[in-house]
Amino acid sequence: MIAVAAADVGELLQLVPVQRAGFALLLAAVGLPVIGVVIVGLDIMPVRFAMMHVALLGIAVGLWTGLDPMLCALVACALAGAGVAPLARTPDGLSGAMGLLMSLAIAAALLVLAVTGVNASGAFALLWGSILSVGTADLVVLGLLAVAVPALFWWRRRDLALLLYDRELAHCSGVPVRGLTLVLLVLVAVSVAGAIKLTGALLVDALTLLPALAARRLGRSLTSITLWAVGFGVFVNLTGFLVALWLDWPPGPVLVLTAGAVVLAVHLLPERSTGSWRAPASASFPSSH
Repeated sequence: MIAVAAADVGELLQLVPVQRAGFALLLAAVGLPVIGVVIVGLDIMPVRFAMMHVALLGIAVGLWTGLDPMLCALVACALAGAGVAPLARTPDGLSGAMGLLMSLAIAAALLVLAVTGVNASGAFALLWGSILSVGTADLVVLGLLAVAVPALFWWRRRDLALLLYDRELAHCSGVPVRGLTLVLLVLVAVSVAGAIKLTGALLVDALTLLPALAARRLGRSLTSITLWAVGFGVFVNLTGFLVALWLDWPPGPVLVLTAGAVVLAVHLLPERSTGSWRAPASASFPSSH
């Protein structure tokens, strides 16, 4: 029985849409878990829900205008991420800005759907994800994120460590807090939008937040947490996808359950003396000013 199932999976892996989906998940595993580290570090958990609503607005506008709905979702999320940056004077301001953005975006999306007569079911269906419909444009977006996000972390790792540790300390140490926060928020927004087709907006945590939550339990510095997050992301994405093919189940929920199992397993390990990642993260990159 297992051999037959394995043979079926092997046949499925010969199909181009399945290969594209697997490659997309591999690219996502490189960039999106690092975004999860940012979400945890900046304490902006509501960002996923805010960007889900912004993406819905972009999709609705795309369906109304005849443009690519996912491209509109990406642009809308990028603009929204940049737009809330000036409101993020403090960490509390970030959370408040996301709450405001969430309310305005869903109201605007529902208004567009009602006024234009766009099929609401078609707009909401895109939020559930369609991993086997991944196209070249989706791979390009995920590929750019897989390069840009780790590159930014490596290039500005000291500044990021200070920013994620303490905003005021980062500012006093000469870190361009506003500019860096703007870049991070745009990357977070685009990453959430880019993952929509893979898992759907409701399950995007499997690709971003959950690997980061598992990684911060094991990492001693921002660099090690980032590497752990990417490692967990690769394991979760590939394992979850193969299991979903084997059992003929929807990939999105399987990815979430796989990631959740990893997080629970990691948290069953004995707690290390450096349980909090923030202090070690900042200490690993001393100020050069």
